[in-house]
Amino acid sequence: MCARCDDFARTVQMLGFLVLYAEQPGSDLVFADMVGGALAASLPDVFPPGYDPADGPEYPGEGWTP
Repeated sequence: MCARCDDFARTVQMLGFLVLYAEQPGSDLVFADMVGGALAASLPDVFPPGYDPADGPEYPGEGWTP
């Protein structure tokens, strides 16, 4: 397996283990959410070229000024 393919497979496997961890009673869901997001963002070719995660719709409470 090529190095890039191996990295991809390892990252997907870690995401799977993280899901199993998050389903356990007493798991730290904040940790699982943070690590899961970082792992998903590290996957190659998940986002299209030029994708900016900050560019998108405003969410409730954002962009409002009194």
